[in-house]
Amino acid sequence: MLLRPTEIQVESTRLLIKPFSANDADATFSCITPSLTRYMAWEPPACRHDFDGVWRSWILSIDDGSDYVFAIRQRADGSFLGLAGLHRVRTESPELGIWIREDRHRNGFGREAVTLVAHWATRTIGCASFTYPVAEENRPSRCIAESLGGIIVESRVTPKYKSVVYQIPRLPVTSEV
Repeated sequence: MLLRPTEIQVESTRLLIKPFSANDADATFSCITPSLTRYMAWEPPACRHDFDGVWRSWILSIDDGSDYVFAIRQRADGSFLGLAGLHRVRTESPELGIWIREDRHRNGFGREAVTLVAHWATRTIGCASFTYPVAEENRPSRCIAESLGGIIVESRVTPKYKSVVYQIPRLPVTSEV
């Protein structure tokens, strides 16, 4: 079943998560910094024009249901918090990813957003498990995977850092976070 992006909305008391749209581009680009991306496989886009090509490719993947990039906003005021990803949706164990803007770290938004996306994917797409790659040194992100029952199943060396890959089991289908 292919869902139209406009039909997808995941929320909790604090968060509103929807597929990325062109309306999210300005807020997203303004939060992408070298220090934010130090533990990500990609580098910040050199300019807004470069970023426009990136997010346009996300829209195509969202539209065909193969990959989802979600904008995370605070429910109370609509402020942009970051992005969550559900990548390689058509595989046995899709990949979860998250980044939260630096000035909003340490508020539990990352864990809450990943949990919401995983519950949505379990309920809507039928995902049986998830992979979650993370830099070894990124302790806060590792804690997210571990809090969801993730166990390390692989180690990798990337051009930027050493990483571990967690396997996160299927989450119970629930509306609670």
